[in-house]
Amino acid sequence: MFLALTGISFALKQRTWERSKLATTLDHVVVATDDEKIAECCRGFGADVVMTSESCRNGTERCNEALQNLEKKYDIVVNIQGDEPLIEPEIIDGVVKALQAAPDAVFSTAVTSLKPEDAFDPNRVKCVVDNRGYAIYFSRGLIPYNKSGKVNPKFPYLLHLGIQSYDSEFLKIYPQLPPTPLQLEEDLEQLKVLENGYKMKVIKVDHDAHGVDTPEDVAKIESLMLERNLS
Repeated sequence: MFLALTGISFALKQRTWERSKLATTLDHVVVATDDEKIAECCRGFGADVVMTSESCRNGTERCNEALQNLEKKYDIVVNIQGDEPLIEPEIIDGVVKALQAAPDAVFSTAVTSLKPEDAFDPNRVKCVVDNRGYAIYFSRGLIPYNKSGKVNPKFPYLLHLGIQSYDSEFLKIYPQLPPTPLQLEEDLEQLKVLENGYKMKVIKVDHDAHGVDTPEDVAKIESLMLERNLS
């Protein structure tokens, strides 16, 4: 298994890479990017880098291209976005193990509890799952949405985390699938998986999510890391 890391600022990218290296299920950790400045920086802190083309439309396609550029073959590929510098290695391992334990799934991911203040933030992607732990839908809007139009404080809403694990054979198929209506409308790459009838396993984790979706989030993350004495 290997991990393709895509994302944002150099310091946060390094932090994400360092956290990813602690996952016990990963055999190889690489940074996949189409930006030579990012590549040079990542090589500077010791990361292996795989250059990909600018034509990749999302992280999933970038992972596939990175996989094809590696000599060694892997059965599972994990995509951790560079905007998750506080990601826990246990979550990475959990996502990998969930996919290994679900032979009918081609994709796995993680969710955590959604904070009420993030309910209507389109940058915080929400998720609903069935009673077997498979994804039903992802949305930038609040799901489920009740008749009152307000957040129900008693409902366990779920927030999608920036980590995906793929079966490597499916990863080759993904770029060949045409864009789907829901994927395009929500601008969420994982919806193409569901719209084409593939199964996606979801694990629920206890994680105080602090992803970076806007420039303002960078300052928040850096301040939080300073408070926690994290380099």
